[in-house]
Amino acid sequence: MSEALLLSAHAREEIDGWVARYPKEQKRSALLSALQIVQHENQGYLTTELMDAVALYLEQDKIAVYEVASFYSMYELEPVARNSVSICDNISCMLMGSETIINHVERKLGIKIGESTEDGRIFLKKEEECLAACSGGPMMQVNHVYYTELTTDKVDEILDNLE
Repeated sequence: MSEALLLSAHAREEIDGWVARYPKEQKRSALLSALQIVQHENQGYLTTELMDAVALYLEQDKIAVYEVASFYSMYELEPVARNSVSICDNISCMLMGSETIINHVERKLGIKIGESTEDGRIFLKKEEECLAACSGGPMMQVNHVYYTELTTDKVDEILDNLE
């Protein structure tokens, strides 16, 4: 099977939309979005084969795609649970109680940062240096949605409502 065929028709259509936003010779500019699209379709993580397919589709060197995927924390290179939870631990959030939130979530879920629950429901992604919501700390991101001004009760409600 051709590597490009690993990308669904929907993924190729979405990637094409991003490619169209940039000059023709700048397909690499769509790489971040392309990886996000492919990761989303693959249960939240990227395989080497999918990264190779993106490289081929965007006419980039494979190593350039690997470098991007391994550098940014928004990409996962191994299988993870259905729901991704990131808790900011930057100084602003730390001063507003993020350590309490992190400890609470670890106890509640019975896992540590970087682990998934046994039932595959929640992946507690590594602590994030900054999620750019400093005025609303402590905060966390769940499946790319921001939750700010967290309390342990608010966190429980959010996590308990995840499928």
